This record gives sequence, C-alpha cells and structure tokens, in this order.
Amino acid sequence: QTQLVESGGGLVQSGGSLRLSCAASGFTLAYYNIGWFRRAPGKDKEGISCISSDGGSTNYADSVKGRFTISRDNAKNTVYLQINSLKSEDTATYHCATVLVPCFYGTWHTEYGPWGQGTQVTVSS
Repeated sequence: QTQLVESGGGLVQSGGSLRLSCAASGFTLAYYNIGWFRRAPGKDKEGISCISSDGGSTNYADSVKGRFTISRDNAKNTVYLQINSLKSEDTATYHCATVLVPCFYGTWHTEYGPWGQGTQVTVSS
C-alpha cells in the first residue's frame, strides 16, 4: 500500500517551533516533488511549500516565507517541514502530497496527488 504519513504536530505556544515529517510507505519518495499543505477550520486549503525531487528547488507561500523551511532526506524516504516563530494563524492540519508539476510552477499548489492523513498543529497564544 502506497501512502504518505505525516507526524510531528502538537500543541505549542506562540513563537515556538516544530518539525513535521512526511514519510513515504510503499514507494520511493526520491522520484517525486513533494508539497506541504494545510487546512484550518473555516478556511480554504493552502499550499505552503514545495520541494523538488532532488531537493534543489523549493517554493514557499508568502504567508510562511522566512519562517518555514522544507527539506528532504531521500535516503530516509522522508520530507521535513521546520516551522519556526509559530503564530495562532498557523493552527491547522498539515498534510503532505506528491506534486505533479515542477515546484517553480505557479500552479504547484493546485496539482497534487492524494494527501496523507495529516498532523495537527495547534498554536496557543
């Protein structure tokens, strides 16, 4: 069974940090561009970051630029999202997915495969 499994979420205070992980099961992550997305209650889903299959290209939504860093370790079949300076508006369920176009495309956040089940990030003020 091929799937992506997210982990690393939790409850943190405003200004804190977390590192989220996206692990692939049943397929080789190294062949794919991977994106992180989030969905907050009452809000549309948002594509927040993308990393190319070799890690050489990244892209970020303006809302997270400078605070979030995406990276990958293909040997571990895992993509990470380091999130710093957390704000209450970062509260959401975070998901990863394969991205079907290059990360430098402006449409990367709309062209993706199935999401994993997600990991919840809750920021308290």
